[in-house]
Amino acid sequence: MYDLDLFEHTDTVNELLARYGVKFGVYKNNVFKEQLFPFDAIPRVIEKQEFDWLERGLKQRVVALNLFLKDIYGEKKIIRDKVVPEEFVYASSGYLAQCEGVRPVKDIYSHISGIDLVQGKNKEWYVLEDNLRVPSGASYPMIARELCRRSSPRTFQNYKLEDNRNYADLLRRTMDNVNVGGHTVILTPGRYNAAYFEHSYLAERTGVHLVNGRELTVEDDKLYFVDYSGKKERVGAVYRRISDEYLDPMNFNPESVIGIPHIYDIYRKGNVALLNAPGNGIADDKGIYYFVPKMVKYYLGEEPILQNAPTYLPFYEEDMRYVLEHFDSLVLKDVAEAGGYGVVFGSSMTAKQKEDFIALLKKEPRRFIAQEVIDFLDIDIMEKGEMVPRKADLRAFVLMADEPLVWKSGLTRFSRNPDSFIVNSSQGGGFKDTWVLSR
Repeated sequence: MYDLDLFEHTDTVNELLARYGVKFGVYKNNVFKEQLFPFDAIPRVIEKQEFDWLERGLKQRVVALNLFLKDIYGEKKIIRDKVVPEEFVYASSGYLAQCEGVRPVKDIYSHISGIDLVQGKNKEWYVLEDNLRVPSGASYPMIARELCRRSSPRTFQNYKLEDNRNYADLLRRTMDNVNVGGHTVILTPGRYNAAYFEHSYLAERTGVHLVNGRELTVEDDKLYFVDYSGKKERVGAVYRRISDEYLDPMNFNPESVIGIPHIYDIYRKGNVALLNAPGNGIADDKGIYYFVPKMVKYYLGEEPILQNAPTYLPFYEEDMRYVLEHFDSLVLKDVAEAGGYGVVFGSSMTAKQKEDFIALLKKEPRRFIAQEVIDFLDIDIMEKGEMVPRKADLRAFVLMADEPLVWKSGLTRFSRNPDSFIVNSSQGGGFKDTWVLSR
């Protein structure tokens, strides 16, 4: 399903994306650099029936993960029943002791979840990882679709697609669902954050204030927005785009200069909603990922619809033996890394690198997972006027409002390197629109 009229406008769309500042930032060697996120006009097309199946699986998975978070910071039944080892929880860098016994508004922990999937050449879908802290990326397909519609309206008259412009409505519904009274705001670290474009774009599209930490203050156990004139107005929900450790210097990292002192104290009392909840990092730890299918069975009594990529935990003796015997055919991932970092392929290592890595693996088995290398389904991109195949993934977005909501779109990222499986924008990848057919 390719439309030549749209292809002819690819350069125009990329020029408009640049003009509108659709960029992402990368910190490397303590230097901040902004770069464009290259857009490819050939859409990823998902049939309605296939997406309906994905939607059911995504809802099931995110509901189970929310129940896990409620349990792990509450009764810890899943640990007592030995479904998840205690060591995997308390040794995780994403576990926050400060969150023990704290229940968010309406018991919703992950309001916005980004679930990364890949499709193998056998057409099977696999979940690669769950992102429940501050998942980003929805703004890119949103604005790309808008600019494509503007550049080639004929294309969107010819195909029956789900309209992805409703993401802002879904997000506003999600934020309003937990608002405890007052304004809703999007909290940004500021202009030099890697995803600042997205923060400002989502604020504009949802009609909420975009604020930084200096514009919010806690008084009398409530949160207030202070405008340019000094006027204070109550805030009931904060979609925060800063990580846990910088959220509140009184409760987390005392050196944070971008957080709001005591915001976590009033959150504990239920006087403000935070989206997503602090402490979610335990659920998207790559070691915990191994147990998500077990969580679905444990909490919901259902068979998981979506499968993980075949994964091994060197923490277990049996899995360690398998990893050592099949090292050259596996991909190894550091559980605390993200953005395509900390990923190494056994087949690409020299003998010395392999020897050193195995020594580290034996010393710190909790630190790594190993996975079978999935032969991704290649999808076409345009490169120098020719169609060429590249590896790609799909970040699907699931929002928890009064019910789970799956956005009928998503961020398709692809590798521009023909020899690479790494598709992340920070690693030089590009993106394309995801068309979900409506019939």
